[in-house]
Amino acid sequence: MSPIPRPMKVLGISRLSARTVPDAGWTSLDGLGTRAILHFRLVPDFSSGGVRINYELIGPDDGPPTLLVHGFASNYTLNWLGSRWQDTLTGAGRLVVGPDLRGHGRSDKPHDPAAYGPHMAADLINLLDHLDIARVDYVGYSMGARIGLQVILNNPERIHRAVLGGLGSIGAWSKAQAVAARLRGDTTIDDPVAEFFYMFATRNRQDNDLEALAACITGPSIEVSDEHLAGVRTAVLLAVGDRDPLARGAQKLADAIPTSEYIELPGRDHMTAVVSRQFKEKALAFLDR
Repeated sequence: MSPIPRPMKVLGISRLSARTVPDAGWTSLDGLGTRAILHFRLVPDFSSGGVRINYELIGPDDGPPTLLVHGFASNYTLNWLGSRWQDTLTGAGRLVVGPDLRGHGRSDKPHDPAAYGPHMAADLINLLDHLDIARVDYVGYSMGARIGLQVILNNPERIHRAVLGGLGSIGAWSKAQAVAARLRGDTTIDDPVAEFFYMFATRNRQDNDLEALAACITGPSIEVSDEHLAGVRTAVLLAVGDRDPLARGAQKLADAIPTSEYIELPGRDHMTAVVSRQFKEKALAFLDR
């Protein structure tokens, strides 16, 4: 795949479609930590059908573009920085394109379920169009993998190779109503999946809008049949932890995709698989073929 240069319209403070936001760290002015200033950095965004989508663009300008798409109730920073995926891919010479999906992170957070579903895959295609990128490698985890599968089915010409992690034929979306009710404050919900996502969404996560997340998970469902999967021609790597209850049926899903490879990550569950060094190494080797 030929290198695609970083688009100039998102560079520099004077360029279009960019905002300044607080950086992650504080810097002491006197070395004693008694006074501090907050650093700001440029964060680009664009409008996708009237919804503002924040994204990161990191790595060498001439590197193969790689779209990193996070999971439900997460965001680009939480999913990909601490887990060292960004460092792994940029260190390998790749240009990372990392959106905050609608309803998440610094992107707009609609409260209407109709604003989600197929619009989330469309946002990614609109982002590639905005950046003048014809084709990318794709890495998605959990909901990001689910959306990636939809992009592969709808727009296969835009995806070179895809790594889909934490995805099975049965997942959290089968418990969508219970998850949404718990996010809306219903404490009578007795479902471990709903409780898992409630705790994940609320624990030290002031940036999450719980109503937007409830709308997201109850948005229009997109059914994928075995016939659709049998028509996939994009090379796909499916990776799940062997202790992940949220990615049940992953082997069945892999078997239905003729161009897929499948790996299980020993001793890993839904939260710990994404940080696995083995996962990153296998993914990078797969993308570099």
